[in-house]
Amino acid sequence: MSVNIKPLADRVLIEPLPAETKTASGIFIPDNAKEKPQRGTVVAVGNGTKDHEMTVKVGDTVLYGKYAGTELKLEGADYLIMREDDILAIV
Repeated sequence: MSVNIKPLADRVLIEPLPAETKTASGIFIPDNAKEKPQRGTVVAVGNGTKDHEMTVKVGDTVLYGKYAGTELKLEGADYLIMREDDILAIV
């Protein structure tokens, strides 16, 4: 997916994956009980700083903290923009 935004410095633009709709045992989760997703796909990456080289790249699936990043809406889609330090792991 191509997005018309370029994060600055060590920031990363992430498209959150959809929230789980069913548990492992097959029980459907109602909308008001769904957890905020903590997993997403990297859509755009900044250039880094002289002290911090970027590790993640576009297309990586990553895990991030529950309250990490700033939510924004671009062209009808939801995204998160956060510092690379807020990313916990590449899956």
